[in-house]
Amino acid sequence: MRSLSLRHHLLPLALSILAAPLFAHAEEQVHLYNWSDYFAEDTLSDFESQTHIRPVLDVYDSNEVLEAKLFAGSSGYDLIFPTARPFAARHIKAGLYQPLDRSKLPGLDQIDPDIMKSLEGIDPGHAYLVPYMWGTTGLGVNLKKVKAALGEDAPMDTWGLIFDPDKASKLAGCGIALLDDATEVFAAALAYLGKDPNSLAKDDLAAAAELIKGAHPYIRYFHSSQYITDLANGDLCVAHGYSGDVLQAKERAEEAGKGVEVGYRIPREGAVLWTDVMAIPKDAPNPAGAHAFIAYLLDPKVIAKISDYVFYANPNLAATPLVDAKLREDPGIYPSSDVKVHLFVLTERNDRDMRALNRLWTRLKANR
Repeated sequence: MRSLSLRHHLLPLALSILAAPLFAHAEEQVHLYNWSDYFAEDTLSDFESQTHIRPVLDVYDSNEVLEAKLFAGSSGYDLIFPTARPFAARHIKAGLYQPLDRSKLPGLDQIDPDIMKSLEGIDPGHAYLVPYMWGTTGLGVNLKKVKAALGEDAPMDTWGLIFDPDKASKLAGCGIALLDDATEVFAAALAYLGKDPNSLAKDDLAAAAELIKGAHPYIRYFHSSQYITDLANGDLCVAHGYSGDVLQAKERAEEAGKGVEVGYRIPREGAVLWTDVMAIPKDAPNPAGAHAFIAYLLDPKVIAKISDYVFYANPNLAATPLVDAKLREDPGIYPSSDVKVHLFVLTERNDRDMRALNRLWTRLKANR
């Protein structure tokens, strides 16, 4: 009787366990597509704890990779983090984003009005974009090795470290890296030549291409993230890179304690000033989750911790006092007004111009 009684009680329990998946609610997820190393270590876990929405992160290392997925359609992502110009500008024109519901985004009034104003030209009324981080594209240098190769007094704030054959040939042995980004590399080359960095004039592009081709023998590789580790390990002399990435490399080098000294320099000839933004793809499966994640990142405490980790300036004025003083006072992260004069933003280009530039870039990388 005891076994019959136990079976009598276990049968309904077993049936309820088997039936449970039929009634259980599926776990809510928000799918994020962001640059590598662009959140703090606890950003995603804290969001899940607060909202019970599980963030699923995929990463990319160039705007072109992101853009290809967007134009292909059905990416499956709810929130993306493109660079505003020229990429997000082009996406807005192509109708790839859905409008934001600003009522779900408390904290937007804390964003630096100068940065918001800088986006008005591509996003009138701020219908689609929320600023995430901003910075510059310049040079990461191994201070000891560059001085050893070029002399103690050699200037390091110049694109000439890459494009001047006399300098580049002396640095090639310890390694030079360029971003795998046609827009960024051509802008740097044009700035070094004293031309409009956004020029599409045939003669200007030809001159820039010739300059890049001349530097090719001294370039170890073209990549948009590998240089972080290689700078930190002392395996590169010079890297064309993003400000925060280089400063991450500097931090890693200091933590390793092997005597590698990394510095970030904004070239005197001019450098790109960029803003990365948040946007919701038009076909996002969970736009409500995307709004929840944006709102989370608008919290000053959250975004300040991210800045401390990724070494990029954020546009949230309420977060600035919360950012580590070492970062706030670093001219590589918050450039002085004298340096800002030489910064420029990239302008958007149409599909035809981008295809032509990318074809030229592919040939140059292959040294053809």
